[in-house]
Amino acid sequence: MKKIPLILLALLPLGSWAQQLLSLDSCRAMALRNNKQMRVAAVQQEVTADLRRSARTKYLPHVSAMATYEHTSREVSILNDSQKHNLSNMGTIAGNGIKQRLGGLAPELMASPVGQAMAQQMGSTVDGLSAVLNQFGQEVVDAFRTDSRNIWAGSILLTQPLFMGGAIVASNRMADLAEDMAANSAEQRRQATLYNIDKAYWQVVSLKHKKKLAEAYVNVVRKLDDDVSKMISEGVATRSDGLSVSVKVNEAEMALTKVNDGLVLSKMLLCQLCGLPVNESITLVDEEKEAIVPFATLTAEPTAQLALDNRPELKLLQNTVDMTRQTTKLLKAGNLPQVLLTGGYLVSNPNVMNGFERKFSGLWNIGLLVRVPIWNWGDVKYKVRASKGATAIANLEMEEAREMIELQVNQNTFRVNEAMKTLATARKNIERAEENMRMANLGFQEGVITPTTVMEAQTAWLQAQSQKIDAEIDVRLSQVELKKALGVLE
Repeated sequence: MKKIPLILLALLPLGSWAQQLLSLDSCRAMALRNNKQMRVAAVQQEVTADLRRSARTKYLPHVSAMATYEHTSREVSILNDSQKHNLSNMGTIAGNGIKQRLGGLAPELMASPVGQAMAQQMGSTVDGLSAVLNQFGQEVVDAFRTDSRNIWAGSILLTQPLFMGGAIVASNRMADLAEDMAANSAEQRRQATLYNIDKAYWQVVSLKHKKKLAEAYVNVVRKLDDDVSKMISEGVATRSDGLSVSVKVNEAEMALTKVNDGLVLSKMLLCQLCGLPVNESITLVDEEKEAIVPFATLTAEPTAQLALDNRPELKLLQNTVDMTRQTTKLLKAGNLPQVLLTGGYLVSNPNVMNGFERKFSGLWNIGLLVRVPIWNWGDVKYKVRASKGATAIANLEMEEAREMIELQVNQNTFRVNEAMKTLATARKNIERAEENMRMANLGFQEGVITPTTVMEAQTAWLQAQSQKIDAEIDVRLSQVELKKALGVLE
């Protein structure tokens, strides 16, 4: 039987080894690495960087290619049907005219053998010439045929902006501002994450110290209950004294249970913020330290200007002001001329580069495109006026934020000083409460002090210890809040 406790003692270190020991810096690192909002901020920075690179391409020439095919039910005809008929039969028409002229010659000539031979010879010549002319006319008709029922076309177009009214410059500056806004937003989320992890960390440390305090208080009141029970059995204390002490024991045990539950929940929250499983067994470095914060922790006197230079919220508001100003410039560009240089190569089938040909052929081209807005019913003017109003609103919001930040810095500076004073007072109260409880216990042992007085001294000691823990945690958190207010939380 004596071996069982030895085995249990041997197993205790294994349980402690299974726990993960975390410092404040390691918790911060894990929180920054695993926080979903930080990942979102990182992706947003990548997105804005790509948008900035995209905006830069507006300065450069753009090349595009296009190809098309079209089938139509009828072809385009340059010659009408009458012209086609006359050209196809131009030889026959000309031959008939010549023959009519020959038939009008003197009948005496046509009656002679020589005349008949000449007429026959000229008729043969005219018939041959008509056939040649008919063939030539048909070739002309065929040459003018477009056969445009199937059309293929393609082009390569290059456009180079020369002047766009300042729209490209404004859009690039807006892209730069968007990237700055993403960086400032990421910094804001980073500081918020650090602030939340610090609060959760010191909350666990506070509850751990209060758990030790509650356990010590339970032991004290249990010892008092045991002493009072012995005194009741000896007849030197009343039953009422015993019941009062028993009530205190129950209250102490209930307080210990609440502290244990709060400690478990606080560790779950800390694990969640660190990206660990909520049921992970963790131990914090500051849990076992006697003093949560040393005496000398005051830093140099902070200034409101430091906060105005570093707060990401103000930088975001300044980015908003600059963004609205660039938006105004972008809108004003809608009333200014736009000049583009164009160039490219166009190819088609059929083509008219050398008559109508059923093959691909094309040409190079270069040009200048100028667009001048003349009248838009005041559309741009109204948009510019609205954008200037947005700039005025952003400026007012930034001024208000500056005033609130200055107030916040002053309040947190005052709170740090107040927390340090409270901590000093709480430590003095500890000495008095411990001396008071020592005197009460001594008087109780001598029988000159009642159990009620002892319980009052124990309660005062418990309150003094709890106030000291709260004061130490308040010093830590007030310093964190001051750094966050200054925008220098690292």
